[in-house]
Amino acid sequence: MQLWKGRFQKALSKTTNDFNSSISFDSRMYREDIEGSIAHSKMLGECGIITKEDAEKIGEGLRAILADIESGRLAIDPEAEDIHTFIEGELTARLGDTGKRLHTARSRNDQVAVDIKLYLKKQCDEVSKLVEKLLQVICVRAEEHAETIMPGYTHLQRAQPITFGHHLLAYGEMFARDLQRLSDCKKRMDVMPLGSGALAGTTYPIDRTITASLLDFGGITENSLDGVSDRDYCIELAGALSIIMVHLSRFSEEIIMWCSWEFKFVELDDAFSTGSSIMPQKKNPDIAELVRGKSGRVFGDLMGLLTVMKGIPLAYNKDMQEDKEAVFDAIDTVKMCLTAFTPMLDTMKVIPQNMRKAAAGGFINATDCADYLVKKGLPFRDAYKATGELVALCIEKGLTLETLPLEEYKKICDIFDEGVYEAIGLEKCAYERRSQGGPCPDNVRKNAERLKASLNK
Repeated sequence: MQLWKGRFQKALSKTTNDFNSSISFDSRMYREDIEGSIAHSKMLGECGIITKEDAEKIGEGLRAILADIESGRLAIDPEAEDIHTFIEGELTARLGDTGKRLHTARSRNDQVAVDIKLYLKKQCDEVSKLVEKLLQVICVRAEEHAETIMPGYTHLQRAQPITFGHHLLAYGEMFARDLQRLSDCKKRMDVMPLGSGALAGTTYPIDRTITASLLDFGGITENSLDGVSDRDYCIELAGALSIIMVHLSRFSEEIIMWCSWEFKFVELDDAFSTGSSIMPQKKNPDIAELVRGKSGRVFGDLMGLLTVMKGIPLAYNKDMQEDKEAVFDAIDTVKMCLTAFTPMLDTMKVIPQNMRKAAAGGFINATDCADYLVKKGLPFRDAYKATGELVALCIEKGLTLETLPLEEYKKICDIFDEGVYEAIGLEKCAYERRSQGGPCPDNVRKNAERLKASLNK
């Protein structure tokens, strides 16, 4: 059944019908379509546009259809044009003329818009719960390793000593911001478009606030053109999901490196690794690699949405049917990645001795050596130069700052004394960085508690 066929004298060709159809992907919104229709029919009855008796029959009929779909007694027809057409056709088949009254004061344009918003609001909550689970794991593991020394990097070069807990909580902050973005996105989509009609509202005496209240929307759209042609919320959600994937991809990249023999900072559980078909020694971080790879898919969904919407005049255009596959794929991909990544991180074995061994090389305590001189009164630039000369000397002699004899220190700067060895100790270098946001163990524990507490609000 085509809702619009009265104007046409020829049947739609199968090729055109298949090309035009959206049932293959919008059928996932059957609950939201039924919820929206129940609320719409109740409003029509309350406003006297249809009788309350008809409104009640429509509501009962729609609830029966929902129960039949969910129990498997009613299969969604893949030949239907879209989920809206299928449900209205089924309702009409069951109720006759009463079912035909449902679409009074409504267009598919505002019907589609309300369905998508209802669906995406739920998805924001579902994705948020998965991000919260990941953030919880990050905080627990950070507390476990609040004192585990590792090298911090810039340009992938060993830079300064930090703790593994501090490193993990950097991702914790990223995912906490992701939760805020999802929450903000949901707030902006929490305005109901139903009642906008095709583009110009309706002459029927509807009360949109009734429908908004029944559907648990915080408000209604104030411009009918915008109500049916806005897809900012799809783009914004795809953007928030893309940023989540950026963070997951960066984290995955580090885990992939840390698993390698060149680092060997961590080892993934066997349940989250795979082997090679030819090399029996291999243990590959395929889950992390797949997460990293799937980020491009979500970015593509965002770019697809932006490209579809950029040149569309007001109001609705059929191009906008392309919104659903893109945003649905982005949601599905992010949920799948979070579901796989979180237990992988939770079961990951950390190898502290390898982290500390790496931290002992690379002169990552050089800044602390310079700071030692500054605290003794030497200007920072002079201290920086002296320390650079010490590093060059160590490289020449095959030594480290810890093993360089004191007399060699004094040849470069006579301010040095035995205290320098304590000042450049790796634990002291990391643990004494108590400035707010720094890697000292107390900061790590406090920040982990703060992030965990934010999940319970």
